[in-house]
Amino acid sequence: MTDGTQTATTLSPQTLRAWIDTHEDLIVIDVRSAAEFETQHIRGSYNVPLPLLSEHTEDLAERLGKRVVLVCQSGVRAEQARQRLDGAGMGSALILEGGVPAFAAAGGDVVRGAQRWALERQVRMAAGGLVVAGLVAGKFVSPKLRALSGAIGAGLAFSAATNTCAMGNALARMPWNKTASEPTAADAIGQIPAQD
Repeated sequence: MTDGTQTATTLSPQTLRAWIDTHEDLIVIDVRSAAEFETQHIRGSYNVPLPLLSEHTEDLAERLGKRVVLVCQSGVRAEQARQRLDGAGMGSALILEGGVPAFAAAGGDVVRGAQRWALERQVRMAAGGLVVAGLVAGKFVSPKLRALSGAIGAGLAFSAATNTCAMGNALARMPWNKTASEPTAADAIGQIPAQD
């Protein structure tokens, strides 16, 4: 039970734009994959993909100050990162509302590189394609193959309930989502200046 007050965990793109110009102690951490980061990222942000952050949360938390903003494509992975950092005693991290696309749409300074589909879009395409394939195969091959559509639906419901995404994790490992410079934990965390 709480006392009715809730700590804000999100930050608007407009506020982040103002903070970038006025706060030298600001650290923006992009928790998307290196390939997504390469496609488009906030100028001056640091790429620490969520799997690396999850494995080295304490190391990262030791380097961070009080003004930290976590970004991803939509906010889901940033929230997972915020929860991990909160568990490591760094409870002041904020999540950028709407992720990198919202920041770019608000006129924020972004760096654009090779264009790829966002991981969330890939998940929607893969899940939709598998559901359709299951229905078509169930009609023309064997009715038992309709179970594929049910399994995908159950997986999506589980994903929503647990705020995780096994399909997204699998797609992130695909060759088209890899870059030549996938960061190591030492590189990703070491690039962030230590704060007092």
